[in-house]
Amino acid sequence: MSKLTAMAAAIAQYVPDGSSVAIGLALEPLIPFAAGHEIIRQRRRNLTLIGPISDILFDQLIGADCVEKVKAAWIGNVSEGLAHSYRRATEQSIPRAIITEEYSNYTIGLALLAASLGVPYIPSRSLLGGDIPRQNPTFRQQPSPLDGSPLLLVPAVQPDVTIIHVQRSDEEGNAHLWGSIGVSEEAMLAARDVILVADEIVSRDVILSDPNRVLGPSFKVRAVVHEPWARIPPPSPACIIAITSITTSIMYERARRRAFSNGSMSG
Repeated sequence: MSKLTAMAAAIAQYVPDGSSVAIGLALEPLIPFAAGHEIIRQRRRNLTLIGPISDILFDQLIGADCVEKVKAAWIGNVSEGLAHSYRRATEQSIPRAIITEEYSNYTIGLALLAASLGVPYIPSRSLLGGDIPRQNPTFRQQPSPLDGSPLLLVPAVQPDVTIIHVQRSDEEGNAHLWGSIGVSEEAMLAARDVILVADEIVSRDVILSDPNRVLGPSFKVRAVVHEPWARIPPPSPACIIAITSITTSIMYERARRRAFSNGSMSG
């Protein structure tokens, strides 16, 4: 059964006010900005955002007064630093005060993994002795039942909806994702509902031709949105080679023309 849906309809149905949304899960690439902008256009409120390094999309949603709580490792832009709207909300309650549950990239991955496995928590020694457990009251430190050594219990985080940008999908939600995928798989399996945003819609045969790139089971997917370039400005591994090739050709042509105009080339 086809799950093709317009972006506006997918957000309207699966991202209601007050929902928890996992987004920006591949770290730097493939961040579904178009989905975030549609959330802003529909004026969603009191959302909980879940993710690792979120780039600037979290900041846009916070600045648009869509967000009540953040569960993340960092909010900002790699080249620009800490996000401005997030900082205003945290320090000055503009446009509103928000709640922050701090994670590392690793422990937000563990929290999503726990939910994907259907277990209440995953034990870890990561973060012991650091400040993050003191900032996040959901973490619990307990002795190991085997040897008594200290462990940090990372509780499961189950998003109401996970939004993932993929390079291609069929109409039923069988999708290919490659390159740096971050915690996309864990977040897909953890969520109650999944929205896929795809650069390209292909046949089932294309998906079956390379099963190693399949992100997860299609029965988790509620909507497939065909919207090429919906992850702009972040990169997509599918486009890097093509863009590099085009850029190289342009640079070569410019160099050739300069050399020809300077008389160092003939013909």
